[in-house]
Amino acid sequence: MSLLLFIVLLALTGLIVGGLGRLALPGPDPMSIWATIGIGLVASLIAGFIVYAITGDRNGGSFIVSVLVATLLVYLVRRSRGQSAWSTRRDPRQTRF
Repeated sequence: MSLLLFIVLLALTGLIVGGLGRLALPGPDPMSIWATIGIGLVASLIAGFIVYAITGDRNGGSFIVSVLVATLLVYLVRRSRGQSAWSTRRDPRQTRF
């Protein structure tokens, strides 16, 4: 496998994991595509460490754990920007709940 193909597949995997992490939380996330890829890649790395610590298997990186960690990272990025977990652009006084 060439290095260029590896980088493209790595970016695609990061985009999918980061995108699913962003979709798990409602509300707008004004992040660039590069931030989404970065969150997906970091989440996959952290998920690999978590699965290795639990199971001891080096090849057991779970996709579901990666998406959960990506959701947590998106939440932390959102909180660092001063948004809440459920922030939307609607007026909170006009919601039913």
